[in-house]
Amino acid sequence: MRKPRKRSFAELVLENKRQIMNDRAALEKLEEKLEEKRLGRAE
Repeated sequence: MRKPRKRSFAELVLENKRQIMNDRAALEKLEEKLEEKRLGRAE
């Protein structure tokens, strides 16, 4: 049996991005957080 190869940070980021882009609820949640952040800075 071989040891599972460790993934690089870039590979983990890409995998995470793919999962989020396929998950509508997570995507909307992220957009809401960004919107709140922008509104907070604008004031």
